[in-house]
Amino acid sequence: MSARVAVGLVLPIGELLFDGVEPTWADISAQVKRAEEVGFDTVWTVDEILWRNPNWPSPRGWWECLTITGAVAAASSTVQVGTWVISALQRNPGMVARAAETLDEISNGRFVLGLGAGHLKGGAKDLGYPEDRTIARYVEALEIIVPLLRGQTVTFNGEFHHATDAQVRPRGPRPGKIPLMLGGHSPRTMTLAATHADIWSAYATTSSLPAAFTTMVEQLNRVCEGVGRDPASLGRSVGVEVAPDAARGAEAHVPDGAITGSTDQITETLASFADIGVTRVEIMPHPSTLDTLDRLAPVLAALA
Repeated sequence: MSARVAVGLVLPIGELLFDGVEPTWADISAQVKRAEEVGFDTVWTVDEILWRNPNWPSPRGWWECLTITGAVAAASSTVQVGTWVISALQRNPGMVARAAETLDEISNGRFVLGLGAGHLKGGAKDLGYPEDRTIARYVEALEIIVPLLRGQTVTFNGEFHHATDAQVRPRGPRPGKIPLMLGGHSPRTMTLAATHADIWSAYATTSSLPAAFTTMVEQLNRVCEGVGRDPASLGRSVGVEVAPDAARGAEAHVPDGAITGSTDQITETLASFADIGVTRVEIMPHPSTLDTLDRLAPVLAALA
């Protein structure tokens, strides 16, 4: 293994897609505690609103991201806590920076701010958020969020966002040093990550195997070189689906392209992400249960 790959857990804070079962706080907090016990590096909360599918009897929704993240931070003690990723489309940029500082205080310096442009397919339109120029809005939001996060006073007058002598006060335990992770699959959003972020983030769209990310990582390296950044200075996080063999079955609804197999096989696959330049792997387990986390414990031990 050329380098250790950090491993995160994407928490199940939404209704199950296939049967609509609602996650309770008791379920979520139990997963957080087990994630700490078995050795995950980070637990992540997703920022979604409502998904619809004609094959489902009803839409599927999620608990609100920042609210649940504060609870996760308070319920944990050692694991990093992050947003995967906050939608800039549906949040005021100044309030994003304030929320990040607050969450870092609650977690005593364990928070990672994951942020992306957002999209319209997850219910944002239902609540009246704008439908046009998503990336342009994101670019402007970063002009406010990044300097506020790094301790600066910000005045900005853009087409979509505005701030006047804005500051974030009070400051948490790491003023100016909260890690920033920016999502990006396109050259434009990759450029924003290469320019501003500590970590770049992507997720599996066809397959969770490392080969599916090779072209994307190579493109990111070229983008970094284009903006004058050492590619090795930017962390790379990818989200993948994982289903241990013993946890598979009709009830698991394992997606095509998921990482499966024995403990040794899953360990080898996750470790090999380092060979293509990935530094973090964020796991979406199938099924998302305490039993699956226990089955992944030997994998985490081997990677550590």
